[in-house]
Amino acid sequence: MKNWLITGCSSGFGRALAEAALAAGDQVVATARRPETLDGLGATRTAALDVTDEQQVERVVAEAVRDLGRLDVVVNNAGHGSVGAVEELTMSELRAIMDVMFFGAVAVTKAALPHLRAQKSGTFVQISSMGGQVTMPGFGAYCAAKFALEGLSESLAAEVVPFGVRVLIVEPGAFRTGFGGGGMHRSRTIDAYGVSTSQTRAAVDGMDGSQPGDPAKAAAAIVAAVNDPDAPLHLALGHDAVDAIAAAQASRAADLRAWEKVSRGTAGDWSRTG
Repeated sequence: MKNWLITGCSSGFGRALAEAALAAGDQVVATARRPETLDGLGATRTAALDVTDEQQVERVVAEAVRDLGRLDVVVNNAGHGSVGAVEELTMSELRAIMDVMFFGAVAVTKAALPHLRAQKSGTFVQISSMGGQVTMPGFGAYCAAKFALEGLSESLAAEVVPFGVRVLIVEPGAFRTGFGGGGMHRSRTIDAYGVSTSQTRAAVDGMDGSQPGDPAKAAAAIVAAVNDPDAPLHLALGHDAVDAIAAAQASRAADLRAWEKVSRGTAGDWSRTG
């Protein structure tokens, strides 16, 4: 039996993961900004948690360890979508997005780290997105947060290996999680950007309920990865995620090869200096 702490359990991946872990016989501390949204979930324990409130984060993690005795899986899932061109976004909007989806996840991770490090076991599950590897017009802020989370999590994974702690970066494609619904942040619009972002905005507005991914199947895949000692660092979920990430990686590799001579040509000939 594992003990889980999951953020953002009111809906979507958070709720599906809580249900999957509970069905597997594990214990779950389910959190949400509004704990009344967790009614009926059947979690071992629920807690109000705004991941941008560092004092609340510290308290909730400490109480989870106290009540369950230990934490085995910490899931950073809290967040929301955002659509808007870079110029359309205000700086305050960008900071608010990063606060929830990047700094909030970092705060939870840092609060739990001493406990997992001391017990020499445990897994951090960072819910990223295929947008942590791939971006498109109108998703700059969302992808910036996910790219940042993935970069930090890759470093974290290498740092905690000596303590028996693992990191799993989950990169879902489009799933029926309410991503395009009322919780999605939408920036102001600048007419000139209709040429490059209108398709993205239209897709976001019309996607809810039609996404190909099943959150329950995603949750089952994540639980299986948590229980597999050979789980990868990056776990893409969905045909769209696998295809888009593979295409992005191939494009980067092609650019690297095409400009390799130029790149290597910047090395200095230190034997001629002085």
